[in-house]
Amino acid sequence: MTDDIPSRRGVFRIAAAGAVATAAVAAGAAEAQAYQGNMERALSSLYDALASLRESTPNKGGHRETAIRLVQQAIAETQAGIAFADAHGGGGAE
Repeated sequence: MTDDIPSRRGVFRIAAAGAVATAAVAAGAAEAQAYQGNMERALSSLYDALASLRESTPNKGGHRETAIRLVQQAIAETQAGIAFADAHGGGGAE
């Protein structure tokens, strides 16, 4: 009859194993979305550049507008790179 009831020690071992497994899964998930420090800093700089361009006077022969479009494109590409890295393990090889 006592063979069917787990002991306190057995319950503790099962709980400890579950905690270790949970930690391993959580660590794997954290690696999948690793912080992209350089890309995040580049994105911040691009937003600063965009703000400066928008604040500048428009007497640049159309070059200011072209620069704004190109910076917006760079922002989109940087965001896409961050999203790609997040989806594929957080960085490393391209």
